Amino acid sequence: MTTRVLTLRHAPHLRIDARTLQPAALAALSPPEIETLQLFLGREPIALAELFDVRLGDDADEATLILDGDLSRFDAVGAGLAGGRLEVHGPVGDSAGLGMSDGVLHIRGSARDLAGCSLRGGWLEVDGDIGDFGAGALPGDLDGMRGGTLCVHGRAGARLGDRMRRGTVVVHGDCGDFAASRMVAGTLALGGRCGAHPAWGMRRGSLLFAGAVPALPPSFVPVAAEAVVFWQLLARELAHFGGPFAGLPQRAVERHAGDLAVQGHGELLILR
Repeated sequence: MTTRVLTLRHAPHLRIDARTLQPAALAALSPPEIETLQLFLGREPIALAELFDVRLGDDADEATLILDGDLSRFDAVGAGLAGGRLEVHGPVGDSAGLGMSDGVLHIRGSARDLAGCSLRGGWLEVDGDIGDFGAGALPGDLDGMRGGTLCVHGRAGARLGDRMRRGTVVVHGDCGDFAASRMVAGTLALGGRCGAHPAWGMRRGSLLFAGAVPALPPSFVPVAAEAVVFWQLLARELAHFGGPFAGLPQRAVERHAGDLAVQGHGELLILR
């Protein structure tokens, strides 16, 4: 299957909704057919050919789409992705990977707010930073991330994993305030420093501090029971992400349960 490569000619003067740029959909089209597709520049339709140069790339085992250029004004890149591979060689705007259910979205740059919001499956990897509300919930939704994996090699903003219900989030760098707020389930691992009020309103799930340990909330209490088997399974899974997580299987862990203010059964994991 031949890769489709879209190279940005110039940055648009308004924001663009890019959710229609899907690997599987474009794999069935020839370059001239792709050029006639329409995107929305603000509220006005615009032909894709006015923004991108379209060409065929190398062969791949799956439907693959490469977006090349500064896409910081392109929102919803990879939103609703249900299969295939989407690579972005540059930064993107808000809502990258919104509601993904399958496939791979690899951003070789940074993403703005709501990256991985309502993620349901698949693999979302960001080589740079992400903004606020990563892996969180849309306004009015009861659940945030519900499956899949979000890996951030840079730092993350505030409210990371808000209302997270399932899946794995790994951040190699620092994180903003209210990480894992109102978390329902899943695993969130931080390799750098964490902002204020981690695990606020946590009901279940695990928040791991592989780097600096912040001041723990008073509504979390130490747990004396051992969890060696659980920890080894989790540590070996996270070790594959490398960086600050590579040596986790050789470390012991200390657990703190809460948030007792909401009768929660979550846990904070601190390395010893």
